[in-house]
Amino acid sequence: MKYRTYIIVALATVFTISCNKEKAAIDQNTSDTKDAINERKSEVADEAAYASEQADLQAGVNKAQIEADKVATQAQLDADKKIAEAAADAAKARVDGENK
Repeated sequence: MKYRTYIIVALATVFTISCNKEKAAIDQNTSDTKDAINERKSEVADEAAYASEQADLQAGVNKAQIEADKVATQAQLDADKKIAEAAADAAKARVDGENK
């Protein structure tokens, strides 16, 4: 009967140690998975920040191009206006010359 008790205690110890190793492996796997997820989250945040910076830079370029187009178009319209005024003045002068 003495051996039976020792055998039961030994088996329980082996079972407990075996369970603890499995639990430790599960805990390690969970920890590794969490670490990988956190690292990926950090990478995604960095990528998003870079993309946002690039979008801001591109928006600045686009705004500058829009402003340059506006200035160029306004200058062309001002030139067209002066041409129209000059043509009107010339037509008036021709009419005045014909009437004298």
